[in-house]
Amino acid sequence: MTTLHQEINRLCAELGKDPLMVQGAGGNISYKEGNVLWIKGSGTWLAHADQDNIFVPVDLGKLNHHLVNNDFESSPELIGEHKLRPSIETTVHALMSQKVVAHLHAIEALTHLIHKDSQKIIGRLFDESQNGQLQIAFVQYHKPGPQLAKAIQEALANNLKANVIFLKNHGIVIGADSADGIRVLLRNLHSICARSTPVPCIPARLPTVPNELKERYIPFADIEVQALAFDPNLYSRLQYDWVLYPDHAVFLGKEAFIYPSWESFVSVMDSQVQSPELIFIENTGVFVKSSFNLAKVAQLRCYFDVISRVGPTAQLDPLSDSEVSTLLNWDAEKLRQQMAK
Repeated sequence: MTTLHQEINRLCAELGKDPLMVQGAGGNISYKEGNVLWIKGSGTWLAHADQDNIFVPVDLGKLNHHLVNNDFESSPELIGEHKLRPSIETTVHALMSQKVVAHLHAIEALTHLIHKDSQKIIGRLFDESQNGQLQIAFVQYHKPGPQLAKAIQEALANNLKANVIFLKNHGIVIGADSADGIRVLLRNLHSICARSTPVPCIPARLPTVPNELKERYIPFADIEVQALAFDPNLYSRLQYDWVLYPDHAVFLGKEAFIYPSWESFVSVMDSQVQSPELIFIENTGVFVKSSFNLAKVAQLRCYFDVISRVGPTAQLDPLSDSEVSTLLNWDAEKLRQQMAK
């Protein structure tokens, strides 16, 4: 007989290997057993759930006690000793009444959540769908952790039946009482959010690097992502619509390094203390250093998957400089980035 733990591990691995749902170490899943909340450890990959132990047990009773008293700052208390730390979103999982909760950066949802008028867009989509299985709530952007958890608590207080929460510039939180219930909600959500998208200008082959720079840079291996440098609509987004959600800031940095030519890049490279790990050269290609790890690869693909689904006239709402700075200087995210390598 399959245990709940095995069912959840299977769900984690399944979703973790779908880049339209989870990217690298992003996203987290939890399940409740009595007074224990099992939550994904910070920095672990859902895709590895079928081979690694990625969950840690948190005292749900004590966590609920903090929430009843509107204490969002107290850290979740682990049961026993563990090398992993619980996800920074643990409190969000406790707030949801359902047995199984998933927080995902689903591409089809993110495509709408990065718009300036995302709340209106989501409302219209779900009004038109009239899908009774999905009870939705919407939360404006907040820094992950206590601020976001408090906003979600307020949203749930206004809709006790909510099983899907849309987080502006972030992702979704969904709750069900089984792993299959999560799958059903995701299928329904995907069918509502998915839209026909523009076909980007993808080059016929990977670009090359000038001989004098071959020891420093290599072309990014995903040829579809190369469209970020070749498609004029996508390239124009790099400067003004770069950081659209938290994981992007944490893994890809606060700005895109864009250059009109190799010559332009070389002319400024020597004046930089450290040359960028990721560069975009207009009509030439996307290039990275060999140190560009798998977590960053996943996030760059995520950015392409999101931005390539957006029309050229869409008004997006990137995170502000102060919001990005707050994320990059946050110890919890520094730890997650280190563990996700």
